[in-house]
Amino acid sequence: MGKKILLFLLTSVMVFSMAACGDSGNDAAMKDTEGTAAVENVGEGMKIAIVSSPAGVDDHSFNEDNYNGILSFIESHPGATVTPVQESTGDTAAAIAAVADIVADYNVIVCCGFQFAGISQIAQENPDVKFILVDTFPSDADGNEVEVDNIFAMCFAEQESGFFAGMAAALETKTNKVAVVNGIAYPSNVNYQYGFECGVKYVNGTEGKNVEIIELPAYAGTDVTGADVGGNYIGSFADIETGKVIGKALIAEDVDVIFTAAGTAGSGVLEAVKETDGVWYIGCDIDQYDDGADGDRNVMLTSAIKVMHRDVERTLNAISVGFFGGGNVTLQADTGSTGYVSTEGRNQLSTGTIEKLDAAYELLILGDIVPAANFNGITPDDFTWKMDF
Repeated sequence: MGKKILLFLLTSVMVFSMAACGDSGNDAAMKDTEGTAAVENVGEGMKIAIVSSPAGVDDHSFNEDNYNGILSFIESHPGATVTPVQESTGDTAAAIAAVADIVADYNVIVCCGFQFAGISQIAQENPDVKFILVDTFPSDADGNEVEVDNIFAMCFAEQESGFFAGMAAALETKTNKVAVVNGIAYPSNVNYQYGFECGVKYVNGTEGKNVEIIELPAYAGTDVTGADVGGNYIGSFADIETGKVIGKALIAEDVDVIFTAAGTAGSGVLEAVKETDGVWYIGCDIDQYDDGADGDRNVMLTSAIKVMHRDVERTLNAISVGFFGGGNVTLQADTGSTGYVSTEGRNQLSTGTIEKLDAAYELLILGDIVPAANFNGITPDDFTWKMDF
């Protein structure tokens, strides 16, 4: 971890500590490690834009969690404002154009998704604008990863959260058939898929089960390198109809637990689950328990989460006190940035399942469990774990 990123994270903790002690932070001043004068808090007048995919900021998933982080920041900085900008196509070039169109009008721009990786040139041409890039690192014109002084880019180890979803599915299934449905085979979605597959494999190996992961060949995914990653991909984060088609097809294959990472398109899968007795849904990115309500029952088993809202708010707090360093960082379980919902009343996991997931969480933090990810050199077939614990 670079000094700039480490200093950023430490500053974020300091900002939260001030808030916890009752200091609103509006008049806060900070000094850097060399003792130079702090920059005056600018949070009260901050103009923020959030640029999202076609699913928008009310997708009950990825975009909404990022948006909620901004809203939390504005609660403590009432003079700050946010403008949602919904890029309607999901196309990479269109996403970059959407940012270019508004860059002159905002102090901070939050960009949500892999399609915004190419904002590095815009950022370099507008050094006074701060960029928060979520779920990807910036790249140059040739697609190579770069670090830019005014872009703080955060990725998450989605494979960790997906791992817990896979464990939960494998431990709770009655038919021994489970599935994962994704939107587009961007790295973050492939990470969820691979993590899920590893979680199922782990339960099969440690619990003596024989749970099968069902895939529909017609919906296999192709990642950003052109590699076939299998799985069940809708091909969109907004196509609810296709989501429902895939959900119903999986249920017809006797699948009784479906983990879905597909933005708004996932609501189609959820509709299929609600129309069938005895099938569970596992939510993604945020706690989706409320979305699982279906009359006098709830079909949400748990949710695999990455805590984006908190990390977006942390970054805005750092900006607000004049302490912002660009950099690329992957956030993991050791910072509480990945996991699953175990809060009482917000999940329907058995006590035994929660105990097993919690035990695995500790092993994951220790590095005894390392799930496969799109580009970490491990595939679900290769995945193994230490046996001496």
